[in-house]
Amino acid sequence: MHTLIVAVAQYGIVLVGLGAAVAWWRRAGQDRVTMVVAGAVTLVLLFLGIKLAAHLWVDPRPFVVDHTKPMFAHPADNGFPSDHTALGVAIAGVVAFWKRRVGVVLLAVAVLVGVARVAAHVHHVPDILGGAGIGAVASVLGVLVARRAVDAWTARASAGSDESRSSVPKG
Repeated sequence: MHTLIVAVAQYGIVLVGLGAAVAWWRRAGQDRVTMVVAGAVTLVLLFLGIKLAAHLWVDPRPFVVDHTKPMFAHPADNGFPSDHTALGVAIAGVVAFWKRRVGVVLLAVAVLVGVARVAAHVHHVPDILGGAGIGAVASVLGVLVARRAVDAWTARASAGSDESRSSVPKG
C-alpha cells in the first residue's frame, strides 16, 4: 500500500496530463487551438493563484507539525495550497469543457492525487481543498478568456479574408 500511495502522490499528475493530451489530440480544428489557449491562460492564472494563496495562508507540512515521517522526501516548506492537486483539477477542468466524461475521470485522478498526498503526510486536507478550489477557478476563467480570444481572432481573420476577396477586381 505504501508504494501505491507514493506512486499516486508523486506521479498521478502525469496520468492527468496524458489524459488531457489524448483529449486534445482527439479534437479538431479550432477546438484544438482553443484548448491550447485555455490551457496556457489557465496555467498563468493557476501560478498566480497559488502564489497569492501561499502568501496569504501558511500551513506547515504535516511531518513538520505532527512529527510524522513523510512517505517520500519533501522540503519542509509551506504546504498550502497543494500544487499537485491544483494542477490536476485545473487540467481536468479545462478538458471537461470539451470532453465532460474524460474531464470527470481526470478530476477523480486529481482528487486521488490529493488524497494520496495527505496519506503520505506531505499535505493537510485544507491544502488539498485550497488547491482544488484554485485549480477549478483558474480553469473556468482560463476557458472563458480563451473562448473569447479565439472567437475574436477568428472573426478578425474572417473579416480580413472577406475584405481581401472583395477588393480583388473581377475581370
